[in-house]
Order: sequence, then C-alpha cells, then structure tokens
Amino acid sequence: MPLSKKCLAEFIGTFWLVLGGCGAAVLDAAFPHLGIGFLGVAFAFGLTQLTMVYAIGHISGAHINPAVSVGLAVGKRFPLANLIPYIVSQVAGGILAGAVLYVIASGKEGFTLSAGFASDGYGAHSPGGYSLLACFVCEVVMTFMFVMIIYGSTDRRAPQALAGVAIGLGLTLIHLISIPVTNTSVNPARSTGPAVFAGAWAIHQLWLFWVAPLIGGALAGLVYSRLLTQPETSG
Repeated sequence: MPLSKKCLAEFIGTFWLVLGGCGAAVLDAAFPHLGIGFLGVAFAFGLTQLTMVYAIGHISGAHINPAVSVGLAVGKRFPLANLIPYIVSQVAGGILAGAVLYVIASGKEGFTLSAGFASDGYGAHSPGGYSLLACFVCEVVMTFMFVMIIYGSTDRRAPQALAGVAIGLGLTLIHLISIPVTNTSVNPARSTGPAVFAGAWAIHQLWLFWVAPLIGGALAGLVYSRLLTQPETSG
C-alpha cells in the first residue's frame, strides 16, 4: 500500500475521531434535557476508534494518534521512516475536524468558545481543577495503557477479529477515568484540533498534551517489545 494512501486513511480516521468525540462533547454533553454527559462522550470516542479500526485498519493500521504511531515505532512495529508523514496527516485531520465542528457549533445562537470547545487543560482549565502534575501523570499512564492495549490486542497470538473491540472499549474506559482530570487527550492530534480554535489558554497548555501522551506511548512500546513479546524461535 503506498504511503500516500496510508496517510490519507490516517487523515480521515483522525478527522472522524476528533469530530465524533469532540462533537459529542461540544454539541451533546450538556444539551438541555437530553445531555449525554461524560458517559456519552466516553462512548463517542470509543466508538469512533472502534469504527476506524475496522474501516481503515487494513490500510494504515488505524493509529489515528501520534502517540500510538510513536509507541509502535519504538517497539519496531511501525517503520520509523513513516512516522512524520503519519503524524502530519493525523494533526491535519484533527484540525479539519475542529474547523468543521466550529462551523456547526457556531450555527447556534449564543455559541461561545468560553466553555473550552472540548479542549484539554490542567489547573484552572481541568474540568475537575486538577493540578499540572496530576494531569501529566494521568495522561502518561492512560496513554501507556492505551498503547499497551493496542499492542496486546494486535499481537499475532491474540484473536485478531476482536482487536477493534478491545481498542475501542479501552479508549472508552480511559475517557471514563480521565475526563474529569484533563478532559482526556491521550492523543496530541485530538488535543490540537479543538485548541487551534479555542485559542488563548488552550494553545498555551497544549504542550502537555503532546509531551505526556508521547512519553506514555513510547514507554508502552519499550515495555511490550522488550518484556512481553515472545521471542522468535528457529526451526
């Protein structure tokens, strides 16, 4: 499969993840009388991930997340030469999703970006007021576990047909745990898309939602590849 087609698949997949997940948060989470709340938003992110695993997994691997690409590259499951093109495609897809969501959301009278536009944050901009350290630790650990789930469920020893279910439900669980802490990133492209339009504080705090997920993803790649992978046997 040409790299250009893989990158296009990553662009589309990340677009869908950010539009579906952040769209649920911006448009539905607190909708009068019918709000889906944290539970609904968590499932929205999980469902977008699950659907893309089956839609584009056979094309690009359905990383749709720079932290996943980095984690897989560290564990030598993904060619290092493809890393930058994948990340560029993922971030571009996330930003386009942010733009589409902004056009939709701003079509309602009284719309304002003051609520954060589903951006991730720490301190005063954490949904629950959690500190920078707490948010950093949360993002590292949650991303580590997400990439571990991806490694394990796509291992050749695992039942391959169920990988998408495990990955999608894993992302759902991660959101159920961490939405109150950071609004949940575990994905720099997901954080970048809304932040570009929220501006100000969201851009200022965006660094955390690149650094922490990339560390978590890289650590998972190291741990799984060195400690949990079955050595190849000869003969």
